Amino acid sequence: MDTRHVYTVSDLNRCIKQVLEREQHLQDVWVRGEVSNFTHHTSGHMYLTLKDSQSRIKVVMFASYNRFLRFLPKDGTKVIVRGSISAYERDGVYQLYAREMQPDGLGSLYLAFEQLKAKLAAEGLFAQERKRPLPRFPKRVGVVTSPTGAAIRDICTTIRRRYPQAEIVLSPAIVQGAEAPASIVAAIHIINQQPDIDVLIVGRGGGSIEELWAFNDEQVARAIAASRIPVISAVGHETDVTIADFVADVRAATPTAAAELAVPHYLEWVERVKQLDARMHRALRGRMASERKRLETLMQSYAMRRPKRRVEEAQQRLDDVQSRMRQAMKQLVSRRTERYELVAAQLKRFRPTEAVAERRRAVSAHRSRLDELVRQRVNEVRMAFAARIGQLDALSPLKVMQRGFSLVYANGRLIKSVDQFAPGDTLMVRLSDGSAQARVEQIYREEKRNGAEEDGSRD
Repeated sequence: MDTRHVYTVSDLNRCIKQVLEREQHLQDVWVRGEVSNFTHHTSGHMYLTLKDSQSRIKVVMFASYNRFLRFLPKDGTKVIVRGSISAYERDGVYQLYAREMQPDGLGSLYLAFEQLKAKLAAEGLFAQERKRPLPRFPKRVGVVTSPTGAAIRDICTTIRRRYPQAEIVLSPAIVQGAEAPASIVAAIHIINQQPDIDVLIVGRGGGSIEELWAFNDEQVARAIAASRIPVISAVGHETDVTIADFVADVRAATPTAAAELAVPHYLEWVERVKQLDARMHRALRGRMASERKRLETLMQSYAMRRPKRRVEEAQQRLDDVQSRMRQAMKQLVSRRTERYELVAAQLKRFRPTEAVAERRRAVSAHRSRLDELVRQRVNEVRMAFAARIGQLDALSPLKVMQRGFSLVYANGRLIKSVDQFAPGDTLMVRLSDGSAQARVEQIYREEKRNGAEEDGSRD
């Protein structure tokens, strides 16, 4: 008896898949390698091969996971992938199902930086028209940074030294590590919910590119862009540039520089107020001297010495103007009257009323004549029509049938000769007042008499 257990291909692949998935240490692995054969399917899923100098493995990263990627993998990119090992039953191959992927090394970080920069720039997040001006005299300054770092100390010291009346509102955040992006985004949302925050500083002190990488995160960039408060980006030192710097309304080289941009120096404004005060006093003194001189000139003028005479002269000019206006109106009325009388005389000479009456009489005569011609023509047409009707009635077959004639039909055809039917056929006889059906019993033919008539004619 054969005791062998024979697997189908599907059963064997399923069994291998179950064995792989039971191995717990294969369900959460990190793999380093180089990307090749990368395909980003229209469904959103990513398919690639991860390889090193000696081997390779197929990798699948479904859309539900790859939508969190901070960069787009390309062939040749070195990456570190986290996922689980399982088998694809249909093809009988095992592959790595990726849940996370991150660039491996500085070159890949720079690639991720450039890809995100190009993506956000294409969306218009770096556009200059989006940049908002900073308030000149902020009452409350928001800060998103680590509460224990050097950045918050530098910001607070600078603001209190330059503009002590401003209130500092800190929204603490983790600024380094894997949890930093989510923490920074949450802190920005919290500070935006606070009332009367005039300007927001987001940043941290200097560090390596890996330490500053949280400010190159896409979600952080979008949170800064969505902030209702004008944002100053203050990340690292002057040579450090992050995505947050491009999205923010203003970039500061350092946290200290950000504090200087956020608030004015009160001593500078005190000095400026003093200068303005001195300029105002000089301007007032000059204006008073100018107006005093103008007043003296007016007091020495003829009008101020004899104001009543000026009024009398104005009244005299007014009387002259009124007189000239009356004279002009009289002349205008006179010219218009003469023109009216001339036109009335011309109308009377041409007698337009009689001409119109004559034309009306002529039109009436023509209308009467036209009506008479139309009536005559209608009568002639009616008589011709009645004559045609009489002729048609006289030629009508029905009239002939009323004199005793009839029409014979066989199979719907009019019979003109006895050759068109045979004994036993059914005929339809049409009379003037109806029709009758008849059966042919016998046919009688009439001899042609043309020859006899010809002989008779010869006799």
